[in-house]
Amino acid sequence: MNLPKKVEIIEVGPRDGFQNIKEWIPTETKLEIIEDLVGCGFKKMEVTAFVHPKAVPQMADAKEIISTVKAKYKDIVFMALTPNLRGVTNAIEAGADQVGYIISASDRHNFENTKQTIDQSLEGLGEVCKVKGNTKVQLSIPTVFNCPWGGKVPAENVIKIIKYGLSVGVNDIGLADTVGSAHPLQVKELLEILKVEFPDLNPVLHLHDTQGMAMASIVAAMQTGITRFETAMGGLGGCPFAPGAAGNVATEDLVNMLEKMGIDTGINFEKLIAAAFSAQEKLPVPISSRITSAIACQVHLD
Repeated sequence: MNLPKKVEIIEVGPRDGFQNIKEWIPTETKLEIIEDLVGCGFKKMEVTAFVHPKAVPQMADAKEIISTVKAKYKDIVFMALTPNLRGVTNAIEAGADQVGYIISASDRHNFENTKQTIDQSLEGLGEVCKVKGNTKVQLSIPTVFNCPWGGKVPAENVIKIIKYGLSVGVNDIGLADTVGSAHPLQVKELLEILKVEFPDLNPVLHLHDTQGMAMASIVAAMQTGITRFETAMGGLGGCPFAPGAAGNVATEDLVNMLEKMGIDTGINFEKLIAAAFSAQEKLPVPISSRITSAIACQVHLD
């Protein structure tokens, strides 16, 4: 296997992991969980989303979250998800280091998610890049593999969005399997196509684990040269606009696998496990990583 010696893991639990939780998580609790994750060694985290509170009520405290963590931690990149120009402006004003601007590779999903066509979203991205200033913009592209309504998404859709994003000055590209149904060969196929189109591109890969193939797909992705992955502690998460999609790859499961494979993640595994168990005590939903379940079972047997 042609595998990297080191990868970067970007924790997205405080945004993607929390957004579908119906019961309000107190802002203080969110900040405590973020603090625990900071202590694990993450250099970049997505901690909130600047969206209308009627659409995603859990993100109503986005401004307070960003302003608080930015005041406390100076050497970590904090990112906020933003679906439109207003969200970007609010995130920049709050102090976000980076914004994730969403344009789905699926027409239907993009409209369900943003109430815009892909072309309208692309136009909005151009406006975002005009006002971003020193704030970095990650063009985050959901449903790059499959759409919950339309099946497999053509690679041409993804290429079109990336080309436009790079032409207007985005700083980074994120690719997401929002449905969580992509298999390793499908992941490898698309990434190899993109490598030909964009030889210097090292996108961030964000996989949901609905059908249990995400970890295998990450191994396939690493074989194409991908070294950056977005994951969520406890396997939390799921898109409100992708029916049936489960949570993200669990951060602790990925760290456990990679470290055992001799691939450096820069994350303190023991502290990560402690942070996951601590979060379980504070959250109104169960965490679902395999390694925490195994540890809990072992402790029970002992």
